[in-house]
Amino acid sequence: MISWSSPAVPAVPGDGVPLRLFDTARGEIREVAPGPVAGMYVCGITPYDTTHLGHAATYLTFDLVYRLLLDAGHEVHYVQNTTDVDDPLFERAERDGVDWRELGDRETDLFRSDMQALRVLPPRDYVAATETIDEVVEMVAELVDRGHAYRIDPGVDGYPDVYYRHRATPGFGYESGYDADEMARAFAERGGDPDREGKEHPLDALLWRVRRPGEPFWPSPWGEGRPGWHIECSAIARNRLGMEFDVQGGGSDLAFPHHEFSAAHAEAATGHSPFARFYVHAAMIGLDGVKMSKSLGNLVRVQTLRQQGVDPALIRLALAAGHYRTDRSWSEALLEEARSRCGTWCRAISRGAGADSATAISALRERLADDLDTPGALAVVDAWAEATLAGDDSDPSAGSAVATALDALLGLAPAS
Repeated sequence: MISWSSPAVPAVPGDGVPLRLFDTARGEIREVAPGPVAGMYVCGITPYDTTHLGHAATYLTFDLVYRLLLDAGHEVHYVQNTTDVDDPLFERAERDGVDWRELGDRETDLFRSDMQALRVLPPRDYVAATETIDEVVEMVAELVDRGHAYRIDPGVDGYPDVYYRHRATPGFGYESGYDADEMARAFAERGGDPDREGKEHPLDALLWRVRRPGEPFWPSPWGEGRPGWHIECSAIARNRLGMEFDVQGGGSDLAFPHHEFSAAHAEAATGHSPFARFYVHAAMIGLDGVKMSKSLGNLVRVQTLRQQGVDPALIRLALAAGHYRTDRSWSEALLEEARSRCGTWCRAISRGAGADSATAISALRERLADDLDTPGALAVVDAWAEATLAGDDSDPSAGSAVATALDALLGLAPAS
């Protein structure tokens, strides 16, 4: 699948700082320390609705990870999927009277447009689930052959789907840290089917769904059908990044079951652990203090804001005002704060000379490298701008140097 165009990333004066991130699996902040090429996989959208601010916050989080790894001297092999074969997509297509492929293509195009407008660096491999059916079938076969998967008795309901034995992975649950009760609750709420008759255990996860009337299907040794959800990301990541790649990322609602099972499938299929060295999760975005959800109808979409004339840079800056691991709300006041901040920065940058840029850029790097402390990073730039506007012109090229750092590290070009 075609990705979107990449913005240029300028070189920043000085030396990058090793990146430290909070690893959900270990419950602590530690140094990422990749090799020359850092591998990162971030779970993509199910393309049945346009990008909302929760999506945007997640992809902006991992865009910062990408940029900081580049600044520290690493090449980044970034992989992202699109789940273009899933129940929500089929349901929306049926509701709207369109073909599910047409809906998926349209929403994927809108997502690309939003990402490009937000200046998000694109993945090297942007992969649709429908492009990787053979890879999924191969991985399911590995799990079946190793005794880690089983088929539902066709006598139960006529659909002998293939399921993963969740206990097949030693240490299952290490990624999310959920206890049994939390797993049961999250599995039921986030796409699992704990009450499916014929399963050996409520937490066993679907690997291959046998063809139902009206659903798309592909051939497999277990009959025509389509992949389960978690196996898709497991196969895509393993086949492009290998085992023990650096960062597995996504929203906090993916920690369980999606990331737990994606890791479990790959680890059981290969006998190697861990799937990823870091599991990193971005928090949820609400609206005026209430969690955004489709059921409440309170989603704020990037497309809508863009159509209203909101500069995407302000969306990016407003979301950066809160830490990525903190649930937070979007509001008009937050947007106005970003607009005011951007105006101040632009005035300071436009002066040319200003307060010492090397000190400011060093502090900016330190804040961002410390688990993406964007509030601290913005405060650094605020302080530099305040000193500059107060008359400190000790650094003749401060404006251009700070503008370059904002562009490369935060993806912002406030002077443009």
